[in-house]
Amino acid sequence: SGLVITSMTHKYINNYFLILFSLIPISIIVGSTVSLINIILIDFSFLVLMIYLKDFSFLRSDVFKYLIILYLYLILNSFISVDKEIGLYRNFGFIRIIILFLAINFFLRDKIFLKKLIYFWLFTILIVSIDVFFETFSGKNLLGYGELYGRRVVSFFKDEPIVGGYINALYLILIGFLHEITNKKYKNQILFCSIILFVAIFFTGERSNSIKALFGIILFYTFFRNYRLKHKLIIAVTSLIIIMTIILNSNFLKIRYFKQIKSQLTYDQTYFQLYKSGFQIFKDNVFFGVGNKNYRVVACSSDNSLKINESKKLICNTHPHQIYLELLSEHGIIGTFIIIYLFYKIIFK
Repeated sequence: SGLVITSMTHKYINNYFLILFSLIPISIIVGSTVSLINIILIDFSFLVLMIYLKDFSFLRSDVFKYLIILYLYLILNSFISVDKEIGLYRNFGFIRIIILFLAINFFLRDKIFLKKLIYFWLFTILIVSIDVFFETFSGKNLLGYGELYGRRVVSFFKDEPIVGGYINALYLILIGFLHEITNKKYKNQILFCSIILFVAIFFTGERSNSIKALFGIILFYTFFRNYRLKHKLIIAVTSLIIIMTIILNSNFLKIRYFKQIKSQLTYDQTYFQLYKSGFQIFKDNVFFGVGNKNYRVVACSSDNSLKINESKKLICNTHPHQIYLELLSEHGIIGTFIIIYLFYKIIFK
């Protein structure tokens, strides 16, 4: 049973949650503490609402059951972690993501609510993208940030070059929903919007996110049925021309996407050493790994000024910079299989 807007009270409730959900992308920019407070507020309000409505139908959902199994596994993982305190602190808090997931699914069944939310999120991410363009050409963003990382774009994140990952996490979700909630006659405008967001990611110089965004947009429009094959080929060629023009006219991007990628393909480069480090930890802890968020505990010595654990040549870092090596090193074969299997079931349910 969903929330039906049949009274002034329900209207206020919907508007209240719409504000909280709309603030999610903004709270991420402001900082992790604000983002956490926003999510906790959503979770608490949602649980109060469910008690008020006496609606506990979500407890029978297969997806909810899979999420609970995942949560129980993470709690178990805490007790077999190298540093149990770090593991338990990180894993116990995962419950907030489960409740957030339930709240999103509950409210997004309301098409009007969904439409308003998507437009607000799109407005937010377009403002960030415009700021990326502004910083790319002026050297500083609209608030004057952008000196700490040279030509790397930071946008509103001030002291972290992660804006490409931020846009990449949201843009295809938004584009997909836009095609779903709008008339087909706007498909070309939505395509233009998706290209703008993709180019913004590319301008950040974040190689990993740019590559993922490129594959994402290719797969999206390859399987999208609203365009004929001829139009898809035109889109592909046009996109390729845009990308190459951007790179060839920017010394910074030529270095980021050509020279540095070429240099990092050399075996003795930092990323390969990180991969070897993650694999070494996995080999020493094959079945269950060292525990969630514990790569750094094992790889880093007690002296934080040292960059390498000399005993096994482990690179001191927060993670091995490769998602599957991170899973294997921290969760082992058994834990990695559990996590991937549950994600697979959740996605296709």
